[in-house]
Amino acid sequence: MNRRAKKVSESKTIMSEMIMPNDTNPINNLMGGNLMRWMDIAAGICAGKHCEKYVVTVTVDSVSFQKPIPLGDVITIECSVTRAFSTSVEVYVEVFSSDIKGGNSRRCNDAYFTFVAVEDDTKKPCDVPEVLPLTAEEHKRFNEALLRRQLRLLQAGRLKPEEAPELREWFFKQNN
Repeated sequence: MNRRAKKVSESKTIMSEMIMPNDTNPINNLMGGNLMRWMDIAAGICAGKHCEKYVVTVTVDSVSFQKPIPLGDVITIECSVTRAFSTSVEVYVEVFSSDIKGGNSRRCNDAYFTFVAVEDDTKKPCDVPEVLPLTAEEHKRFNEALLRRQLRLLQAGRLKPEEAPELREWFFKQNN
């Protein structure tokens, strides 16, 4: 099925949560697993809106917890589709934290999630709409998504190094 290309803005998703006592570890900071769950939910909503299908999480790249998020803070999770492949989409997720009044705002985390769209009845992978990047940042993430995908496939043993010329070119360019 050929679907029209969709702008990144058409599926952008923003979700906020307040950090409550049951979300924290013994030192009153948000537990990483709770943050990852919220990131997965927001990214899944974003991917589902882009694909107009149910989606399932396939990979999460390089999650690092850069700044602690204390009890009482409000997090805002912003998600946007970076690129679509035949049956999958990559979603960029950024996490920001601030106090309840909106002060002390800071970027705390980011990651790339990959989802596969599935048919409602068979749950088998299905085609997804292309991504239409418009801004310079959207173009940058779109172009780099191919490199991230090739790296994921190499790590999973589903792609041989000689089948990833863009990735090899990028590595050599980075080292020169």
